Formats: sequence, C-alpha cells, structure tokens
Amino acid sequence: MNYKTHNFLKNEFGISEAIIKIADITENEIEQIFDGIDSVKAYNQFKVIRSMQQNNVSDTHFSGTTGYGYDDRGREVLDAVYADVFKAEDALVRHQIVSGTHALALCLFGNLRPGQELLSITGKPYDTLEELIGIRGEGGGSLREFGVSYRQVDLLEDGSIDFNGIKNSISDKTSVVLVQRSRGYGWRPSFKMDDMGKAIALVKRIKNDVVVLVDNCYGEFVETSEPTEAGADLIAGSLIKNPGGGLALTGGYVAGKKEFVAKAAYRLTTPGIGKKVGSSLGHNRPMFQGLFLAPHVVAESLKGAVFCAALMQKLGFETSPLPDEKRGDIIQAIKFNDPETLILFCQGIQKGSPVDAYVTPQPWDMPGYDSPVIMAAGTFIQGASIELSADAPIKPPYTAYMQGGLVYEHVKLGILISVQMMVDRGILKL
Repeated sequence: MNYKTHNFLKNEFGISEAIIKIADITENEIEQIFDGIDSVKAYNQFKVIRSMQQNNVSDTHFSGTTGYGYDDRGREVLDAVYADVFKAEDALVRHQIVSGTHALALCLFGNLRPGQELLSITGKPYDTLEELIGIRGEGGGSLREFGVSYRQVDLLEDGSIDFNGIKNSISDKTSVVLVQRSRGYGWRPSFKMDDMGKAIALVKRIKNDVVVLVDNCYGEFVETSEPTEAGADLIAGSLIKNPGGGLALTGGYVAGKKEFVAKAAYRLTTPGIGKKVGSSLGHNRPMFQGLFLAPHVVAESLKGAVFCAALMQKLGFETSPLPDEKRGDIIQAIKFNDPETLILFCQGIQKGSPVDAYVTPQPWDMPGYDSPVIMAAGTFIQGASIELSADAPIKPPYTAYMQGGLVYEHVKLGILISVQMMVDRGILKL
C-alpha cells in the first residue's frame, strides 16, 4: 500500500507498523488469486448484462405497483432476467420472501406431500432449517408434522459427498433431495459445480423423478455456472446475500423448472394465483440494480475472504478454505479454539464497520439456533451478509464464519483491526 494509506491506517485506526507490513506481504502473495477472481467476475458481469439486454429491461420496469399488483411488468421482467442468468426455465423473485430459509421453505412445502420423504445428501442442513424440517422443535407446522419424513446422508470425514451413501439411501418415498452448497456452520468445503453435477447425475440415474433442490445461499456468482446448469431442478437464495449486490433491501428468489417454481409460488400466495399477484412497492429498482452489481460485489467479497485466509494462516490460525483453494461460496472459516479470541475477532470486524462501529457485539440466544451466537454486522441493511459480517456459535472448536464485503478495503480494515485487538490483548505476539 502507498505511504499515505499506510499512515492513515496507523494514525486513524491505530494499526501497528508490524501488522501493516504483514498485510503488505500477504497481499503480494495472493495477487495471482485475485486475478483469477477477476476473471470469473468478468464472465458473470457480461452474463448479467446480456440477460438484462435480452429481456429489454427499461426504466419503466423500476416503478412500483400497489394492492394486488396485477400486471406488474417490472416484477415479470425481473423474474425473466433471473431465469436467464441462472439458465432456468422460470424464476420467482419477490421482496415478500423474507430470507433464504423462507425461499427454501416455499420450495419444500410446495413440492412435498404427506407420505413423501426429504433426503439431504450433504449432511445436517443449516441450523434454521432444523425446525422447518422437524428435526428440532414441536408445534410449528414443520414438514414432519405434515407427514413428510426426513433422512440425511452424512458427509465423509474429509467433508466430501458420500456417493455410496446416496446410492444406498434413495428409496421409493424419496421425493426431494436437498443439497446445501455452502459450508454453513460447518468445517467442511463448500460444494463446487463439478462435484455437485456428479452428485445430481447420480441421484437422477437412481430415481429420475426426484426433485433436486439446492440451497444456493452464499454461492451465487462465485463460479461461472450455477447449480441449475449442473442439473438441479430448483435453487433458492436470499437477496440480502450475493444476488442482491448490497442494494436489495430484502427479498429472496427461487429458480428452476417451471413446474416446481410454480408450486413454490403457490405456497407463497395460494394455489391458482401463484406468481400473478404481489405488488412490488418500489422494490424493483434496487433488485434490478443489485443484480447488475452482484458479480462485482461477490468478487470484492471473495478477495476479502482470500486475504483473511492468507493473513490469519500466517498468524498461526487454521483456516478453511485455504487462500489458494477453489471456492464454492463467499464464507471464510477461521478456527480459534477458544471463545475469547473468537469473540474478539468478531468485535474487531464490527469496529471496522461504517455503521454501528461503536457497538460491541456479544453472544446471545438467537431464534433458530441451538447455542448462543455472536454476530458482527455493521451493515446498511439489517442482516445483509453480502455486506461484511462475522458470526459464530459459541461452542468448540470456536470457529468464526466471515462473509461478505461490498468493497475489499472494508474487509481488509475489519481484519486488521481484529488482529490489532488480539495483539493489544496479548493473545498474538508479532
């Protein structure tokens, strides 16, 4: 970094000369990895622009509707653009979808019926899906309470997909197969398109009428293709993660085969109405523009994750993925092995944020989780994990999961402040 930036970090943020020097060395070492990220970004950026052009996106599509939202042309074109970007037959993109978990719930409740089975082939799903499925909790109207059974194929010890386990687990009752692309709160690799394509092909060879649903949260635009191109029937995600580009104020999406998207839409509204209603209330513009920016923002986030992995590894911490490892999502895991260091890291990320930098996050009992969780997120949009955030369940091995970053410099600053706090506390010695 140049002399002026060096001095600004030192004088305004209290970052020591030693930490700045290590950061400079780290950035030089990962320069070629950044070039690879930029190459993927360029492809995805051109893909998004072309999809918008082919669907004749116009500023007339940005105005909102009210009430029932009949004939909302902007809403219809946004669905078409998403379908093109994800190489899908159809898509459902709505601000009324409140989260990625909600988008997945639409797919599951829309496409499963009593007596059928949901099979997860990537082990235990993300924590917030447990009560939805019925693994945990009672009385909430879970899939289990509606007569849908659940089984899972655990991952192998190295975190890879158990292909033999899949062969032995698919039964006549299996109707939906769930794949979680990202690591979630797990010390395992995210799944890349090559492995996902092999797993989906195997499932289809065994039982062709199974609906393969991919939880695509945190994975959009990390590679040059998406799970729908690898054979998935449905994908779902959140607009305050990758595809919203940091501009979508809320929302989620479903994309895939037209028949299955329609059933998800019936669950969002009602059978017979589906996608034909739902006023956009002025949300169309940020959702269009957020998608336009998404490839660039995801690339910034990935660069921040690579920097984090390289720097923390240099300081003696175990990281996953490694700096030069191929990635399938934007999440960076750092293992601290004690709660104090973990909490300090998250507090440093918060301190480096443009919003609520003065706040000191503490662990608390969040709804949907089975242990106290600390969440650092000084974001412009509440809970937006395409903006820089770091969170962790407070349980061994005390691993932090960092994700997001609209701009690389923000991620870098948050990490440098965290490291400085560890040095000041005597946890790290440089």
